[in-house]
Amino acid sequence: MSAPIVLYDIPATDPKRKAWSPNTWKARYSLSFKGLPYKTEWVEYPDIEPLCIKIGAPATSTKADGRPYYTLPVIYDPSTKSVVADSLNIVRYLDKTYPDTPKLLPTGTEAFQAAFLDSAWPSIGFHVFKIIISRTCTGLNEPSQTYFRTTREKTFGKKLEDVGGEDAWKELDAGLGKLDSWLSANGPGKDNLFTGDTITLSDFQVASLLIWAKVVCGEDSEDWKRLANLQNGKWERYLAQFEKYAAVDI
Repeated sequence: MSAPIVLYDIPATDPKRKAWSPNTWKARYSLSFKGLPYKTEWVEYPDIEPLCIKIGAPATSTKADGRPYYTLPVIYDPSTKSVVADSLNIVRYLDKTYPDTPKLLPTGTEAFQAAFLDSAWPSIGFHVFKIIISRTCTGLNEPSQTYFRTTREKTFGKKLEDVGGEDAWKELDAGLGKLDSWLSANGPGKDNLFTGDTITLSDFQVASLLIWAKVVCGEDSEDWKRLANLQNGKWERYLAQFEKYAAVDI
């Protein structure tokens, strides 16, 4: 590798907790786990689309009016001059391009990994989002904060401060309880990773949602302690096993 891979991410205002986005955390965890040198370039929300168009990153979906929708994470690999968008595509690229690194999509598991990523957001991610959406917004720099508030309040049809509540906590508890039962099905000693004894993208998917809440709320906050202690403290222990891959270059 001639130069580090560039990871494009959205910054928070606090330099000690600058990386917060669960989507970009999946890519960050993956790069660190594979031991691939990388550096972060920070991009405010309004600048994501112009950046993606400039560097040739593809849109990841389509807006309601039919226009392309550009999102992060995006990586640029100077070794191959490749630009890749979307966390699943990024992991596919890294597994293929750097075959001597640990695979996050082991042979025969990609269908499971893709299905898991699709199910994790509605079962737990969306409920985390509702609980911490207001604090996520206020933790952003001004250009991103205005963009985030405008777009998310349009989606919910209400002020961000009015989103969430105890119903979201009940739904999150139920969703995490289901994940806990899946992990427990692996048997004693293998109930910390979704495939039993090998870290895969599905593990980083859940870790990314948890670290989002921890970063935005603060590890000493009542809300993080409440989340971390669901299912008898399962999720604090779960997240701790990935701490070695959570370094952020600021």
